[in-house]
Order: sequence, then C-alpha cells, then structure tokens
Amino acid sequence: MTATRTEAGSDTAFSTRLRERTREGHAGAEHSGYMSALTSGQLPLEGYAALAAQQHAVYAVLEEAGDAMRADPVAGLFVADELRRLGALEADLAFLLGPRWREAATPTAATRDYCDRLREVCFDWPAGFVAHHYTRYLGDLSGGQIIGSLVARTYSLDEDGVRFYRFEGIPKPKAFKDRYRALLDAAPWDAQEQERVIDEVLVAYDHNTRMLASLDDVARALLQR
Repeated sequence: MTATRTEAGSDTAFSTRLRERTREGHAGAEHSGYMSALTSGQLPLEGYAALAAQQHAVYAVLEEAGDAMRADPVAGLFVADELRRLGALEADLAFLLGPRWREAATPTAATRDYCDRLREVCFDWPAGFVAHHYTRYLGDLSGGQIIGSLVARTYSLDEDGVRFYRFEGIPKPKAFKDRYRALLDAAPWDAQEQERVIDEVLVAYDHNTRMLASLDDVARALLQR
C-alpha cells in the first residue's frame, strides 16, 4: 500500500485531520427539526418519502460524476460500485410513492443548490469529487446506518422503503471505511490541496444541513394535519 501522506510538519494522517476538522459541520445536519420529527416517529410515511426524494436528486448527480471520474488515476480509486445508491433510492421511492414517483419526488430549492454545487466541482476537479463522495458515502456507512435502523423500526419496514441504507456488497462497513481512509491518506495532494478538500467537505456538510432544514416546512405541515 502507498505510504500515508501527512501535512508538512505533522504526524497526523490526512483522513484523521479531515474527520477532526469537519466534525462540527457533520453534527449540524443531525439537529434539524425534520430529522428530529422523522427519527422520533412523529411523521407519516410520506414525510420520510420527502427525504428519499431529496437524496435521489443528489445521488443522481454524484453518481453521474462518479462515472465521469472512473478513469481519473486518483478519484477513480474511490469509485466503488458497491456504494452506488441510485438504484436503491428508486426502488424505495417506487415503494413509498407508487409507480409515478418521479412526478411526486420534487427537490427543494436547497436541494437544487446542492446539486448545482456538485455539478460545479465534481466533474472537473478530482479532489472536489472525492470531498463530496467522502461526505455522502462514509456518512451513509456511519450515522446513516443508525438513521436507517430507526426509520425501519419506526415505520415497520424490512427491505422495501429502506434499501438505501442496505449495503449488500459491503458486509463489513468498518473494514471498507478503513480502506477508504487509507486511500485518502495515500492521495497525492499537497498541503494546499488537502486544505481545499477539507473546505469542500465543509461546503458539502453545509449543503446537506440546508437540504434537511428545507424539509422542516414539510414536517410542520404534516404535523399540523
């Protein structure tokens, strides 16, 4: 395996610094009113479908970028088919909203802004693609598993409706995440590029937080019924 790259004058691996420097941004997404209502079981199933619709819009762009980045010598190493979520999301939305789900799965303005940012940086900046790839997929394999379990239990779902959270091709998430972080540590980015990646991960977390906050109105409307 390629030797771990660290910042000049630092003994801390890049993946560790990345996690530590972006910890607060990650925590911000966990405290939206929508997520609190969802994970406490206050929302009807259509409230959960609203989240799946936003995720579908985001992953459609991110996975299109992944296809474009496959040939890149650095970013292409992160593109793993077992991570792909778009097919699972489409199956979930068909179950939650019916066969005409595309007509009902409407992205919010915040989600459209998020998608615009993905299109801006993920197709011609390999490290920017990795920043967004890391934010979404390692989040899916970490806190996302907790959310998935809560949603499945709350709404009595087994497979249908929560396929997004099931990574059938990754039986050992921790081992996969360890290999992923090793790729981050081995990436040939100098200190300046590493800082740009950290900044872009913070941008990604901000977009994710605003996307979830944009569903607060959905939650309020459903709770007032």
